[in-house]
Amino acid sequence: MTQQPFSRPGAIDLSGLGQPAPQQPAPRPAAPAGGGAASGSYSVTITQENFQQVLQESMTAPVVIVFHSAQQAPGSEQYAADVAAEAERQEGRLLAALVDVDAQPEIAQAMQIPQVPLMMVVLDGRPATQPIPGALSGEELSTLFAQLAQQLTAQGVTGRHQPRSSAAPVAEGEEEAVDPRYAPAQDALASGDIDGAVAEYQKLVDANPADVEAAGGLAIAKVMQRTQGVDLNEARAAAAASPDDVDAQTMVADLDMLGGHVEDAFTRLVNLVARTSDKDRDKARDHLLALFAAVGNDDPRVLAGRRNLASALF
Repeated sequence: MTQQPFSRPGAIDLSGLGQPAPQQPAPRPAAPAGGGAASGSYSVTITQENFQQVLQESMTAPVVIVFHSAQQAPGSEQYAADVAAEAERQEGRLLAALVDVDAQPEIAQAMQIPQVPLMMVVLDGRPATQPIPGALSGEELSTLFAQLAQQLTAQGVTGRHQPRSSAAPVAEGEEEAVDPRYAPAQDALASGDIDGAVAEYQKLVDANPADVEAAGGLAIAKVMQRTQGVDLNEARAAAAASPDDVDAQTMVADLDMLGGHVEDAFTRLVNLVARTSDKDRDKARDHLLALFAAVGNDDPRVLAGRRNLASALF
């Protein structure tokens, strides 16, 4: 399999959605639901109603769109299911978005899909690779997604999708069950043992790097750990005196985070990234990514922060 280069060309043009296609044959009737129907925690079936929202989710982590058709390409539904299964194994590193072009011809038309099956990787609302035609084998899918993950990590894109929960909502008056895995860390925080909380969250992250909740808990616990005993006024004075001192600036950013001034913290570090270079820039960027994890990758402030960071870097 040829490695797919990671890039970010122009945004996807959706202007054709909802508009009639002149001189086009009538759409085929929708095929019955089959292997291409999404049912996992990290896959979704695309319709005109949810398409824009799914593209928005590509601001957090890649969305892999698979176009399939039981009528035009028999067997392509199984390929879509294979991609969805690989997305499950990636545990949120990507989201599989499945498009049945028999049922959703307008989407295929708007995106100018030349054939099915066809896969497209989208990040930040834009194609991140060239469209990949045909059906890849399971081994080829695993290799492709591993390559993409490596390239994304190298570029500082570490976000993960939240799982599509199928659990029933908690009834009124009932308490939501607490996952026992997080109890030791949460108990340590409740007792003021911040170092203990960091250690407990670190164990969880080491055991499962894809555990988004543990990674977020570790990030915020480390912010609390770094700022123990720090005087806010002294920290701000040191940062004002040394605007390019990474340690001084990141300390104030941490204090802003704890004080609820999340956007101020992000802005401070984005500006620091923009005016530093080499190791200082890398250190500031890595610190900012850790603060993103502390807030949560689906938070709109984080989405905006990632866009600002990309502008500062490139």
